[in-house]
Amino acid sequence: MKIILKENIENLGKRGDIIKVAAGYGRNYLIPRKLAIQVTPSNMKMIEMQQKALRKKLEKEVESFQSVIEQLNQVSLSFERKSGDKDVIFGSVSTADIKEALDKLGIEVEKKKILLAEPIKRLGNFTVPIKIFHDERAEIKLEVKKEGADDEEKKPVKSEEKGEEEKEVLKAEDKKVEMEAGPEPEKKEEPLSDEPEEEVTAEKKPEPVAETKQEESSEDNVEEKKDQE
Repeated sequence: MKIILKENIENLGKRGDIIKVAAGYGRNYLIPRKLAIQVTPSNMKMIEMQQKALRKKLEKEVESFQSVIEQLNQVSLSFERKSGDKDVIFGSVSTADIKEALDKLGIEVEKKKILLAEPIKRLGNFTVPIKIFHDERAEIKLEVKKEGADDEEKKPVKSEEKGEEEKEVLKAEDKKVEMEAGPEPEKKEEPLSDEPEEEVTAEKKPEPVAETKQEESSEDNVEEKKDQE
């Protein structure tokens, strides 16, 4: 029998779709629950009008689904688990864990719409698809970290290790300065001359002491002669 769906039904169709189903399924389940209307030659005009109205309602729903998809595409979840060799974790991250984490963020998603093929059992980054509406999908980012990894990152560096790090930094800075300055220019040695250097000495002029004494004595003799006369 032919029916037109009044509601979106998983694995069957969207609102406004005209499809064929088994007569028993249509009469006993879909029609009594007002999920569908039987299509007959007598009600075709009414079905066409109904289909237009249902399509408009569907378009509005798709718009709202798009906003949900955009919201989920920005979600990033983080889980901590104890791990052993080769990043294998003890336990797992399941759909129930993901749903619980989404609930805490105020995002309601049915558990069956979290399309996780199997529980995650390794450390690392993953992408998990979420079914929104028929073929519409969102993808959330998920990280599984080693338990206590954040605490190890926050531990203060030991003084010895810190000192070694500072030395390495200083060495790197010195090398950088040397590279920027370039090689030192070579000093040219001046050729040595065989000739001895001349000693420059200032000649001292003799003081005219003797002459002044002679002049004084001659003047005294002249004065003595005058007195005698």
